[in-house]
Amino acid sequence: MSSETITETHQAAGIIPAAPWRLRALSVLPEWQLAVTFNDGLSGIVDVSALINGTDAGVFEALRDSAFFATAYLDCGAVTWPNGADLAPDAMYKEIRRCGVWRILD
Repeated sequence: MSSETITETHQAAGIIPAAPWRLRALSVLPEWQLAVTFNDGLSGIVDVSALINGTDAGVFEALRDSAFFATAYLDCGAVTWPNGADLAPDAMYKEIRRCGVWRILD
């Protein structure tokens, strides 16, 4: 899986997510991790491995396929996948601000 920076290219027309906790850049990393940068410049790592590999992954189960995981993109400042799975940027922001990493547990 290659690391690629994705910017706000998939946002709804006319909507500019300006809140500091909205994402402005995203890079997909190996082992179900994401490097994220928020509107205010805060950066960190999001580790979703426990969530997608858990017993009750739900919509996130599709992300077990590393090629599908790599299709992550930004939509209105949130990490999103083509199957509708998304991550709450405000929770991400709070934890990354606290310790630099957000580990999502199942």
